[in-house]
Amino acid sequence: MKAIYRQFLIPLAVVSGLWSSCKITQPYRKPVIHQATNYRDKDISDTTNMAGLKWSAVFTDTILNQLIVQGLSANFDLKMAIERINEAKANLRMSKSAFLPGVNASVSVKQSKLAYPQSFGIFNNSTQYDLGITTAWEIDVWGKLSSARRASLADLLASDAAKRAIQTQLIANIANYYYDLLTLDEQLIVTQKTALNRKADAEAIKLLFESSVQNGVAVVQSEANYYEADLAIPDIEQKIKETEHALSILLARSPGKVERTTMREQNMNYDLKPGIPAQLLANRPDIQQAEYLFRSAFERTNMAKTNFYPALTITAAGGFSSLSLKDWINSAGLFGNIAGGLAQPLFNKGINKAKLTTAQSQQNQALYNFELLLLKASQEVSDALSVYQAAIQKESKREKQLTALSKAVSFNKELLNYSKNTNYTDVLTAEQNLLSAELKSINDRSQKLHAVVNLYRALGGGWN
Repeated sequence: MKAIYRQFLIPLAVVSGLWSSCKITQPYRKPVIHQATNYRDKDISDTTNMAGLKWSAVFTDTILNQLIVQGLSANFDLKMAIERINEAKANLRMSKSAFLPGVNASVSVKQSKLAYPQSFGIFNNSTQYDLGITTAWEIDVWGKLSSARRASLADLLASDAAKRAIQTQLIANIANYYYDLLTLDEQLIVTQKTALNRKADAEAIKLLFESSVQNGVAVVQSEANYYEADLAIPDIEQKIKETEHALSILLARSPGKVERTTMREQNMNYDLKPGIPAQLLANRPDIQQAEYLFRSAFERTNMAKTNFYPALTITAAGGFSSLSLKDWINSAGLFGNIAGGLAQPLFNKGINKAKLTTAQSQQNQALYNFELLLLKASQEVSDALSVYQAAIQKESKREKQLTALSKAVSFNKELLNYSKNTNYTDVLTAEQNLLSAELKSINDRSQKLHAVVNLYRALGGGWN
């Protein structure tokens, strides 16, 4: 038995060592970035990055924090991402097991009836008892199994990065919906207040009409003005319900009312620190996922290259075989063998070429996707910074506008009370302009809050 091992294993080991030096597969190299990523209008050298902050430090509203905690523990997209990680772990275990020989055991009893020549129809019955173990082992000569293991590991890391990307997006979505609700609440308050004021105006115009200070046109215009504001209230209330329902789904609960604070309680001033563009790769999980997918495709291209070369396998078998049950398991029935062989594809070279071309194409697609995500990430950061700066620039001007429009409404109403020559259209125009400015002021504050959320997500914050 030892002679058999020496006869087969030593030459095979020598041949394997020579073949493995051929380096059919290539070592992985990180993708080369062909497109420079920068933030528009930002010459940033400070590496301080708000992506390193925990989400609880960015979003200081306690109720919002509670909602985020609920989402992270119950969201179904996040749970599915975790299951995909478990699936990738199982695939990695299978790829590692390919390095070990497969072992099979068998037990059989075979009944035979034989007729011997010139036996005149006399049959001899025999029973054969077999107990054996067989094993097969593929030697990783060309690096196919190693590439498969590395591809599975890259898939596992990609699924973990995908889970973290879902987490960052989930936190951003919860925060954005929450701020949408605060915005709608403010809009509802302003609209309800406007409707009450216009109702009072309509009643005052009626009294002025009865006193012959205003005509009937002013009466009907004031009533129409009131109804316009009053009819906007149901639309806002409907948007509030729809937003609450959307947020409830993220929290994995039935649609219903969502508890919240007010916009005035939110921190409106942030010291935004985007860091440098090179940090996007380290912080953004979706970009990390794209690189891992590229690595997986790279290793699968290596695997496709090995299909053009013969596979080296070693098989062995051993056990007991006997025609008598009592003599079954003893030295007389012991058998064993070992064999090594090469399997070279002869007629499927075209298929292997197609597989290699497909793998190379998928590798290129993964590379382009990686580069595209880097560009999109820099765009998202630039957009969020620009939106925040625009909101800041509008703040002081908006306050001045609101002050001027409020005075315009007051002055026109005073003139309306004492002069027949004053047209109610002037009052109506001033009131509509004031309402529009008040709603825009709310949107300005909402714009700042959303910009902070979107910048935090664009930088890759929320998963650490």
